[in-house]
Amino acid sequence: MLGFLFRGLTAEPAYGAALFETLTSEARRPHWYVQGQVPDTLDGRFAVLSTLTALTLVRLEREGEAGNRVSVALTERFIDVMESEHRELGIGDPTLGRTVRKLVSMLAKRTQQWRSTGEDGWTEPTRWSLYKNAVAGDALEHSADALKRFAQRLEATPLERLKPGRIA
Repeated sequence: MLGFLFRGLTAEPAYGAALFETLTSEARRPHWYVQGQVPDTLDGRFAVLSTLTALTLVRLEREGEAGNRVSVALTERFIDVMESEHRELGIGDPTLGRTVRKLVSMLAKRTQQWRSTGEDGWTEPTRWSLYKNAVAGDALEHSADALKRFAQRLEATPLERLKPGRIA
């Protein structure tokens, strides 16, 4: 009814959907939860998805204005999915906005952290981004290596292939 007042920032509402779906598929890979020992819980799965999304947003920033458009669409899709998923979990209107804002804030913190991560510094950012508690060294090493490889794949993928979610 009032949709014309609250249109998204992108003209195409599903513009970021394909890339987000690719990130979601990557976050569902069992190695994060088996070899990487990320807790297979809502929080653990959110940690993996938001970390992969943050790495993608950092990659898109390097594309200038064209990357910004994709970044906005991806972020809008992230927000839409988080809102929808939390509604399905039974979180109602009085607290839903606050919950989604918190999740977006967590994504922003991860994006800021990965923005400042250098080539050699993957272990500590991985620990902070994926694990709340202590984690075995081999699991941390697995996840840090997997995130680094994912970031390398993102770097090797031209923007025109990132848009539809076709990561190298």
